[in-house]
Amino acid sequence: MYMPEVFEERDVDTLHQLIGAHSLGALVTMTATGLDANHIPFLVDADPAPFGTLRGHVARANPLWRDVSGGQANALVIFQGPQPFISPSWYPTKQETGRVVPTWNYVVVHAYGRLRIVDDRAWVGSHLSQLTDRHEQHRDQPWKITDAPPEFIDKMAAAVVGLELTVERLIGKWKVSQNRSLPDREGVVKGLTQDGSPAARVMAGLVQASVKSRS
Repeated sequence: MYMPEVFEERDVDTLHQLIGAHSLGALVTMTATGLDANHIPFLVDADPAPFGTLRGHVARANPLWRDVSGGQANALVIFQGPQPFISPSWYPTKQETGRVVPTWNYVVVHAYGRLRIVDDRAWVGSHLSQLTDRHEQHRDQPWKITDAPPEFIDKMAAAVVGLELTVERLIGKWKVSQNRSLPDREGVVKGLTQDGSPAARVMAGLVQASVKSRS
């Protein structure tokens, strides 16, 4: 990934927070027929240091786990956060010189490591419970795996296989207008806030944080 130094985010906790908030990752692997990508919800665990572990699952019908089973495979998982369009009309520089163009702001995390297949019923059951609890916890009446008949859950769990990736390299790119002047960044915050979409509001907060860190 092309990485100008101004956009690099190195704080592991920040990168893990992005993974937790945008946990559907694009898992990229090399197979006998070429590159393959699967979109999988992951849980991130801070252990082992320094970069932690990603855990997920795929359908047993998915050939991915058979391609990898019998060993470990190099893999890349890509997590994408908000990615709004940035209008040059938000920059004061537009009125001053006109020398501005559109761009996109975005935050992404790339996690590299060795992918291990976990074809173990107890592991899968524990993982599915944790994944469900993680995403149901904010509901007034969270659904739990135990709400369904045990024989039904056993059948569903038998149809999936676990994945575990010990992260060996973790890269974060936070393109949040750091390459613009302070007035232009403030203009981006105002423009994104007025846009009002969920992604724009989140990005406005990220750009505002970058403004404060520069102050």
